[in-house]
This record gives sequence, structure tokens and C-alpha cells, in this order.
Amino acid sequence: MVSFLKINPSDNVVVAIQALQKGAVIEVDGKRIELLEDVPAGHKIAIKDLAAGEDVIKYGYPIGHAKEAKRAGSWMNENNIKTNLAGLLEYTYEPEKAETFKPNTNYKAPRTFKGYRRSNGDVGIRNEIWVIPTVGCVNGIIQQLVARLKEETGGKGVDAIVAFPHNYGCSQLGGDHENTKKILRDMVHHPNAGAILVVGLGCENNQPDVFEQFCGDYNHDRVKFMVSQKIQGDEVEYGMNILRELYKKAAADQREDIPISELRVGLKCGGSDGFSGITANPLLGMFSDWLVSQGGTTVLTEVPEMFGAETILMNRCENRQLFNQTVSLINNFKEYFLSHGEPVGENPSPGNKAGGISTLEDKALGCTQKCGKAPVSGVMEYGDRLQVKGLNLLSAPGNDLVAATALASSGCHLVLFTTGRGTPFGTYVPTMKISTNSTLAKNKPMWIDFNAGVIVEDEPMEQVCQRFIDYILSVVSGEPVNNEKKNYREIAIFKTGVTL
Repeated sequence: MVSFLKINPSDNVVVAIQALQKGAVIEVDGKRIELLEDVPAGHKIAIKDLAAGEDVIKYGYPIGHAKEAKRAGSWMNENNIKTNLAGLLEYTYEPEKAETFKPNTNYKAPRTFKGYRRSNGDVGIRNEIWVIPTVGCVNGIIQQLVARLKEETGGKGVDAIVAFPHNYGCSQLGGDHENTKKILRDMVHHPNAGAILVVGLGCENNQPDVFEQFCGDYNHDRVKFMVSQKIQGDEVEYGMNILRELYKKAAADQREDIPISELRVGLKCGGSDGFSGITANPLLGMFSDWLVSQGGTTVLTEVPEMFGAETILMNRCENRQLFNQTVSLINNFKEYFLSHGEPVGENPSPGNKAGGISTLEDKALGCTQKCGKAPVSGVMEYGDRLQVKGLNLLSAPGNDLVAATALASSGCHLVLFTTGRGTPFGTYVPTMKISTNSTLAKNKPMWIDFNAGVIVEDEPMEQVCQRFIDYILSVVSGEPVNNEKKNYREIAIFKTGVTL
């Protein structure tokens, strides 16, 4: 295995593939460089003398600048690199600078998967029964309902029976109240659920009757509403009578062949490290390009983690209207940060830094590789549902639980989640974990579903991508991922305002 990687010919740093010791010598572009200090795996090494204030180049783009002069062979990290990001920017639409989209045609196509065709023509990859509260006050009720139904049925005939408690639905104003309603509405319409019981209290801000109208045209045969304060006697037994009927209907559903063009996939990363932009994220980019080339859909979110790479996405917009929407996507989030007195570039977590990510630009240039090179076909606000196929951008923060919930709520059937540090969580659709390094995959097999770390070891990217596509097709056809096996499922709703 090679000891370092130069990602782009114009880079003035390389990435250590394995831990390197002070005094080790690496040869880069015919030049021998002695390391001036120990460098952990995934971290950066200067391959030329850098002046104070000089840009540090990785992926072919600046990821910040050197705080002070550094010699070739220096370990470049968050202590000696400072972000270039600050405030709002003016942007110009320059589509001629976009990388040409050349979909990979080497993989078998067309492909199908085994999914559930719903009565409205939509498709699900799971057939689950969900119990959703309009307000956090009834969380205990929905958990009792799910426990009772599982005990009665053993869960046979459906993929899962799940309660989704949350803290909201009351004491919220304005945008927060709308966000709660939108996410819950999106769940009501999600095709991964074969049946849904919505449980309300009765006195909450998110009034059940008003929320039912807000949901619009839903499947009345498979979605039922219950208002606890209107029930005389035991609301749990009342709810069980509804669930028993819903269960019978859902348990009769069968999988059938579905074209891959109907698959919708969310792209997410969390606990990123210095390998994220080298292994797992480029792998997702190749998959995204392949799925888009087959007529399918992928969605990229985590807007604050686009800062520093946003112009790459803007120039890939199919038209000026989408470019303007993307500019608003970026600047609205920057204004959100600034309105709270927070800098726009203060993003990498302690885990990110320990793994080799030094600045937000460093993180963003690796993060955005998850969406490959396809043109941007759609831009969505938080809580919006998908309207166009192809690559879409979605407004949501970087927080893992909030962003993954937003991806599911946009209509994604599953979320592909790359990670260098590891995480067990899952949202309300299958949340597949792809490790950026083999050490994580070995240490946490109960979390990690697919290991992309082999890309820097001995397996070619094309071969790994073929295995990855085959694995995803097995998952969307019914094979559970680890978060489903462990029943790690939850929702998190974006909150920005006051609580009454």
C-alpha cells in the first residue's frame, strides 16, 4: 500500500495513507521530502515551502491559508491552517467551468429491484407500519401502541412496526411550526410505509384536524388519524383496533419488479475524516452518476458543508434559475449563522480534526464529491418533496439526524451515509453506513454496512463501485442494514426559533 496520496496535480499538500514518522522520506513529483514531524493517517503534509498567508491547495482548490510560514515536510492541520471563508459572497453563473458529466456505462443496465408499488403509483423499498405523533405529549401512547402490536403479531408480514416520537407540535411559532408540520406531512406520504396511524392529543398547536387537511390528498385506506382527548376510555385500546385493521392490509402487500429509474437516494456524511474525500465520498459520487444516468434520483444536503465548494455546484446548475436558487440556498444559511453571531466557517468537529480535516473548505471539497459530476436538476427548500429526477440539492443543516430526516422527508427511499469515525443512528428510512477506512469497518461491524477503505488498499474503485451497486440493489429489495437490525430509527426536526 502506498504511504501517501496526491489528489490533484496542483495540490501543495499530500495525504498520509498510513501514519508516518518524523524523518521518513517521501518522493513527490520526483522530489524527496523528509517529514519534519510525525503525521497521523488521513492528515496532510506540505510538499513545498509555504509562506504565511499562502493558500493551502487540496483537491485542486484552496482549503484555507497557512497561518505562518511552513517548510516542506510539515504536518498541516487545524493549528496552522486558517479558513478563507467570511460572510456573504457575490456569485457569477459560469457553467463553462462545470466538469463534463460522463456517466459510467460499464455497469449492467437497465437494472430493476424488488419494491412495493403503492396505489398512487409511487414506490417503496420497505413495507412498514408507522405510528406518528402530532405532538410530543403523546409519545408514551404511540410507544405503547407499537409495543402492543409487535407483541400481538410478532411483526410477521411487514418489514417493521415503528413509533417515531419527537419533541415538537406545540409551543412553536412561525417557521418552526411549519417545519414540524412539513416533516410529519412528508412522513404521511412516504411510500416506505404500508400503513400509518397519526396520533394527536387535541389541544396542541399542531391541531390534528388542521394537520390532516395540511397533508392534502393521502391514502385514506392506509393512513388513519386518532385524537386522544376525543376518545372516551382507553385510547391505547382504541388505537389498537385501528392498527389491527391497518396491519391486515399492509401484511398482504407483495414486492414486485421496479425499474431502477424510480429509486431515490439521499447522500449524507458524518464523522468525516481525511479519507472521506478519497474513498467513500467519491464512491458515492460514482454511484450517484450511475443512478442519474439510469434515470434515477439522488439528493445532496448539508448546506453549511457546501461552503467553500459551492461554486462547483452552482456552475453545474442546468439553468440560471437553478443557479439563483442555489445562491439563495447558500446565502440564506450564511445569514442564519451570522444572525446568531456565529462565523460561517466554524464547522469541523473535534472528530473531523482528529481525522485529518482542518477547515470547512477541506470538509466541503470532500463532502460535495458524494454527488459526482452530474448536472444539478433541482433545488429544494427544507421540507419540500422531490419534483424532478436527477441530482437535487436540499436545504438542511449538517447535523446528522436533522439532515438525514430531511433527506427521507424529501422522498428518498434510503440514505447513504459515509463516515470515518462511525455512528450507529438511523433515520426513518434505511440508513446505510459506508466507512472511509478499513480500521473503522473492522472495529465496528455492527455499525458499518460497506467498507470503502479498500479503495486505498488493493481494490480498484471501479470494482468496488460494482460491488456497491449490487449491494444497494439487494438492500432496496429487502436486505436490512445495520440500523434496521438494531432498530435504531428516529426523526429530528430543524428548529431555529423560540419555544413558548
